[in-house]
Amino acid sequence: MTSTTSTDDAQHGLSEHSHGGTVIPQSSRGQRFTSYDVDAFEVPGGREEDWRFTPVKRLKGLHDGTAEATGEIGVEVEAGSEVTVETVGRDDERIGKGGVPADRIAAQAWSSFEQATVVTVPKEVRPEGPVSIVVHGPGVGRTAYGHIQIRAERFADAVVVVDYRGSGVLGENIEFVVDDSARLSIVSVHDWADDATQVSSEHAYLGRDAVFRHLAVTLGGDLVRVNTTVTYGDKGGDAELLGLYFADEGQHLEHRMLVDHAEANCRSNVLYKGALQGDSAHTVWIGDVLIRAAAEATETFELNRNLVLTEGARADSVPNLEIETGEIEGAGHASAIGRFDDEQLFYLQSRGIPEDQARRLVVRGFFGEILQKITVPEVRERLEAAIEAELAVVGA
Repeated sequence: MTSTTSTDDAQHGLSEHSHGGTVIPQSSRGQRFTSYDVDAFEVPGGREEDWRFTPVKRLKGLHDGTAEATGEIGVEVEAGSEVTVETVGRDDERIGKGGVPADRIAAQAWSSFEQATVVTVPKEVRPEGPVSIVVHGPGVGRTAYGHIQIRAERFADAVVVVDYRGSGVLGENIEFVVDDSARLSIVSVHDWADDATQVSSEHAYLGRDAVFRHLAVTLGGDLVRVNTTVTYGDKGGDAELLGLYFADEGQHLEHRMLVDHAEANCRSNVLYKGALQGDSAHTVWIGDVLIRAAAEATETFELNRNLVLTEGARADSVPNLEIETGEIEGAGHASAIGRFDDEQLFYLQSRGIPEDQARRLVVRGFFGEILQKITVPEVRERLEAAIEAELAVVGA
């Protein structure tokens, strides 16, 4: 295992990991169990490695089968005429191309959805603007299960914004299928109402020389847990996973990912940044990268940084890197959790900037690296405004 801490993190006085170092998985991620059958998975009790950071009592029954569907999600798609939007049944042969459920909630969502939304960007098509998918929760006190698949066929190039809004409880699977030499950029915004619970499993499948860009933004909800898995189906795949999250009092925001390098000459880069404020605000980031024996010439790096703004907030950060071959281009990871840098604040205040404005500038700078990668102006402006609103809550 290779572990690195960047020079930038060291300069900011950030600790390497949240609980005294990296937690090594109990078994190889290459042996991870997957199944469509709900009963093939044990009911998680909260002590299992994959669930030990998740407050299972707040999952509203998604994990143990007691959460029956009492509502439906609404899916609105806005796209140009060249993009195909379909509502299909469970028997559609395309469903499942992205991947197979790897936990009980994903399997429950798979067995419970009745119709799936399939959005296809045909081969060689490059939509002029972003495709917009808005997912509305089932409503207060209601539970729903959903399934969405987004496809980019050969040589297609598209940006898709998936926007989660509203209330209720949602268990879902979402697939991203990127065919040979296609490019798919996803921006997912989890901006739920305060009561919402979401557990989402994201399955990305990359063909030969495919490029996948994914930016996850998590702001709202009571509990949001997102599992993202990237699988390479052939050589030359390139994946970039970016994330931005901001947790307030009582919120639990959890991001887990597995980048499964099973093919040679593929690349991946993971960068997630989060901020926390308020009592019992809790964020979790688990980054697993597996480089299998056949994945020669792999190049990968993952980094997670967290900024704790107030007392009572907690961030957990666990990067895991598993390497089965020495024939790689490079691999590493870094993880950091820290508070405001007093020297930075003093520097700004000594130049006449009031403390509240100085704190805002520090947070803006912290998230700036992520925000500048958002190519959709209206989404970037919306997120900048949301961060300002978060800071205003505590009068920062």
